[in-house]
Amino acid sequence: MNWWNRLKANPLAWIGIIVLTIFYSTALFADFVSPYGVNDSLQGAALLPPSEIHWRDHQGNYIGAHVYPTSQGKVDLETGDRALITDYTKPSPIRLFANGHLFSTEGEGRFYLLGTDEQGRDQLTRMLHGGRVSLLIGFIGTTISYAIGCLVGGISGYIGGWVDVILMRCVEILMSIPSIYLLVALAAILPPQISNTQRFALIIAIISFVSWSGLARIVRGQVLSIKEQSFILAAKASGASPLRIIINHVLPQTITFIIISATLAIPRFIVVEAVLSLVGLGIQPPDPSWGNMLSLSTNASIVVLQPWLVWVPAAAIVLTVLSFNLLGDSLRDALDPKDLRQ
Repeated sequence: MNWWNRLKANPLAWIGIIVLTIFYSTALFADFVSPYGVNDSLQGAALLPPSEIHWRDHQGNYIGAHVYPTSQGKVDLETGDRALITDYTKPSPIRLFANGHLFSTEGEGRFYLLGTDEQGRDQLTRMLHGGRVSLLIGFIGTTISYAIGCLVGGISGYIGGWVDVILMRCVEILMSIPSIYLLVALAAILPPQISNTQRFALIIAIISFVSWSGLARIVRGQVLSIKEQSFILAAKASGASPLRIIINHVLPQTITFIIISATLAIPRFIVVEAVLSLVGLGIQPPDPSWGNMLSLSTNASIVVLQPWLVWVPAAAIVLTVLSFNLLGDSLRDALDPKDLRQ
């Protein structure tokens, strides 16, 4: 368990673990965290900035954390700014662990921690539900692509001969195609009438299809160095089938590399989904994902006047990718065979 002790002693690993735990937990329990529905909109609440928390009423009396009912006023045609209309006569206290949610308000005021979008929907709620899509794609896509890559690489390296030649030529053809252009082309031919659930499954299948080839070549190289070792020869002598030897004896010897590589590959899937959704080929509104929420960045007025609509999903993607990279690098250091022998 030396690797575990080394991992625990690495502060960068804990930063990655803590951030990812927060993101996955809040996405999983999104309905508990936020009291609003993912597509609930309030008339007059479009493009509201993050709610300001007040501690004293309008007369200066301390009444605890509260917000006031706020709506958008008229637009200044010269600057594009919208005046906020706040009713200071109706303070709405913020309650924690009330009404079956992490927080809620009493009264007419609503607590928009991250503001609202152009349709008056709570940005925090959509961030949490969108995280379910973006974060889940990383895990499922990596699992599928790594299962294919490990199996193809294991079979190619262990059996060799014409099987190896055919499989590796297929891998090289797939690797020669620019991934992003292939993804865009494949996603663009998806029928427009399919549901987002079907689109989600197809995006995972597409990303997995173009992501396993590099791993297959690496696993093949490792298998070539493993298959002549004594425990493999003993398994052959006992009558085990080639597929059984590959799955039970060969691939487990590459597990360290696979774990580290998978940790570093998950953020790539998240970024690819974000890019597809950003260009309108991923998950489609009204269902949220971090990518289609980030698509508002193509509107310059949104970036200037309502930056919280762009920076929040962008920060979520950056922090997730950075956290996975920190965890992957920490695992690589902890599982380094040279250090484990010390």
